[in-house]
Amino acid sequence: MGWFILKHIFSTILAIVNVRRLSDQEKDLEILVLRQQLSILQRKLNHPVKPSKIEKLTLAVLTTKFKQTTRQTADQLRDVICIFEPETVLRWHRELVRRKWTYPNKNKGGRPSISKETESLILRLARENSHFGYGKIVGELLKLGFHVSLTTVRNVLDRYDIQQASVRNGSIGWRHLMTHYKEQILACDFFTVETVFLQTIYVLFFIEFGSRRVHFAGITTNPNQVWVTQQARQLVWELSDREKSLRFLIHDNDSSFCPAFDTVFE
Repeated sequence: MGWFILKHIFSTILAIVNVRRLSDQEKDLEILVLRQQLSILQRKLNHPVKPSKIEKLTLAVLTTKFKQTTRQTADQLRDVICIFEPETVLRWHRELVRRKWTYPNKNKGGRPSISKETESLILRLARENSHFGYGKIVGELLKLGFHVSLTTVRNVLDRYDIQQASVRNGSIGWRHLMTHYKEQILACDFFTVETVFLQTIYVLFFIEFGSRRVHFAGITTNPNQVWVTQQARQLVWELSDREKSLRFLIHDNDSSFCPAFDTVFE
């Protein structure tokens, strides 16, 4: 199977090279010859064609590229896609994109889950001691011989909808805090776009909470720390003329948002 895939990929690349060497007139004549042969084969076929996975992939990628280049609809592609329904071939490409993101990861990594006993102790300490924060709960558990992190304690309490100590004791809520300081908050994140050839493009954007104004930072296939930090510098220059300065930046724990990135905003 592996040799078949390599042979198929090599023959496809070789075909692309040979086609690029042809003149426009030669390409037109070759297309007419191929169409005539295909028409003859269609009349002779008495059973549906069952392509292999690699043949599906190749045809799906080429068809999607052709559709984007010519801007033809699925119905217009019937002049080119004769053996299969055009929508079927386009669906193959959508499935390839979906499988890229849903393919099971055998090595999930991460920390092992805690025992039921440890979880029960965390819940008991939080419920019986409303003034205990995450750090205090970690310390009390350590005295009892249980080693857990602040993140573990927070995740357990979040799972059971138990708020942190400051909120449980009547301090200002998160929603009220965000509303009060929204004019001073900036948030950032990535979203992705899939190309025809299943290459992932990352788009970095920022949004001002108060005005909902979105700042498009840039696109890249490799959102490393150097690139992200440079986009931060450019945005800071753009925002330097604001009447009201932004004081808070929100982002997730993506490794691209490195300390240098935060330093630019500080």
